[in-house]
Amino acid sequence: MALLTRRTVLRATAATALLTLVAACGTAGPASGRPSAWALTGGDEQVFRSSFSSQGINGQFFGNDAYKQKIRSAVGSGQAPTLIFSWGAAGTLKSWVNAGKIMDLTPLVQQDPALTGRFLPSVAKTGTIDGKTYAVPNNSMQPVMLFYDKELFDRIGAQPPTTWDELMALVPRFNQAGIAPLSLGGQSKWPQLMWEEYLVDRIGGPGVFDAIAAQKPGAWSDPAVLQANRMIQQLVNAGGFVKGFDSIATDSNADTALLYTGKAAMYLMGSWAFPTIKQADPDFAATKLGYTTFPAVPGGKGDPADVVGNPANFWSVSATASKAQQQAAVKYLRDGDMNEAYVENLLAGGSVPPVTGIEAKVAKAQDPQYLSFVYGLARHAPSFQLSWDQAISPGQADALLTALDQLFGRQITPEQFSTTMNATIGK
Repeated sequence: MALLTRRTVLRATAATALLTLVAACGTAGPASGRPSAWALTGGDEQVFRSSFSSQGINGQFFGNDAYKQKIRSAVGSGQAPTLIFSWGAAGTLKSWVNAGKIMDLTPLVQQDPALTGRFLPSVAKTGTIDGKTYAVPNNSMQPVMLFYDKELFDRIGAQPPTTWDELMALVPRFNQAGIAPLSLGGQSKWPQLMWEEYLVDRIGGPGVFDAIAAQKPGAWSDPAVLQANRMIQQLVNAGGFVKGFDSIATDSNADTALLYTGKAAMYLMGSWAFPTIKQADPDFAATKLGYTTFPAVPGGKGDPADVVGNPANFWSVSATASKAQQQAAVKYLRDGDMNEAYVENLLAGGSVPPVTGIEAKVAKAQDPQYLSFVYGLARHAPSFQLSWDQAISPGQADALLTALDQLFGRQITPEQFSTTMNATIGK
């Protein structure tokens, strides 16, 4: 069977189910008009634009932080776009589901299993809540990895770090050479979270955050959290990050530019950085860009093959959209999202879709080594942990990013960080 082909025998029943499903979703929202979608700038933006254009979707694009603020307000007021972009079913999306703002796609999936069955199971699962489907993957798998400049490493005669001690040992060597060891968009706050996520996992394993997500009292005081935050501050104190990192914004790709312009040696970021780097400096992406996993922490309980990040981003359908818009949105999920052209465009742009059976396509793509690395990293990870700010409640996520910003700025201690976050449990 060709990639992403639907079972023709199911089309008639799926169409009937679709009409029934949409009719049951109410009549809130405009009575007619093209379905709308909001998504993020950068990364896979051009793939979205191409897909929207071909499928009649009215798309708008926003920076990460601006989008998060805008979508919360829009969903809460019943003015959400037809297709709602999210990071999966935990945290924020779950709160919208509980408030009746998101359409239940389960009946449609039951009629047409290919709607979600074409995706890697670990990724498709992120779109479910209590066994029901509320979201469908819409772009690439996004594990966080350590990007580095091979030329700068050659300049000081070093290899990319495999352990935390090796990373710390590189810091003074790069500083002495007049090179920032690590780029970081601290003004945006959320890039700092990646350091927290990986260190906590490497030290204590995924169970530490499982307890946090489950709202267990005192979970933020786990020894792994305290040790991770001490290590973060040690890295800051050693001059590990570029000077002025707290004024560098990620939405403008200023942190990414520090890597491909040779000003920073390393950059911890999600795989979505690769398309941005490739578009900005194709020669750098082809000849100088290296990538590896986050360093292991000797003696830690976490598997060094664990990854954090986003299994993918997702589309959900607004429950307050008009019937016509809902019908068009679900048709888009079935026929437009991740169709053959969509998958090929993602691969051509340097992104890896979470679709089964694409090994041959990956091998023939423009960047086979990188794409195969990402596909294998995400597919075989013992644990693929969703970004914490998406896996917990919006209120907790805001408190977390603020506390992390204070931690990186050395305004609070690791113990104060834990006290602050423990106070958010249950709220």
